[in-house]
Amino acid sequence: MKTRQKDRDTPEPQAPWNEVRPRLWIGGHFWADPDGTLQNAIVDGQFDLVISLFTRTGHGPALGVEHLINEIPDNPLTAEHLLSVQRLAVIAAEAVRNDRTVLVRCHSGYNRSALVVAQTLIELGQDAATGIRLIRQRRSPWVLNNRTFEQYLLTGLDVAYLLAGLETPT
Repeated sequence: MKTRQKDRDTPEPQAPWNEVRPRLWIGGHFWADPDGTLQNAIVDGQFDLVISLFTRTGHGPALGVEHLINEIPDNPLTAEHLLSVQRLAVIAAEAVRNDRTVLVRCHSGYNRSALVVAQTLIELGQDAATGIRLIRQRRSPWVLNNRTFEQYLLTGLDVAYLLAGLETPT
């Protein structure tokens, strides 16, 4: 399954992960150091829960860290994918409420992870537009450069789920 769009000319993030709000972090599997050299973002035991929407062997987390893997594409999502995003956001929000540290990650921490983190913020009482601004401020202005994902959030995942469910297979 192709999971990342290759047609965007976006810079790699400047950190492996960033805290969006207390106990809620966004990140990726790769980042660029100050010299611009691509680095692996390897999770050890820094977080209580890691949610991976993209995976690579050797990127952690350490044994004993709760790790949920649910790979989704960085393309328009099916109703099933949108339901997974909602489910993961509920899990992440509950963990944050229980004082657990959560990292949501994808390839670079721009689109798939931002979709889940923004929905987590919504679950925690934030409105979509404010959540999107906060993530861009804390992670990168390149967050949600997949405008379809931004529209899912602004429309509401419940509505996006219903609309995606109307699509008929060709």
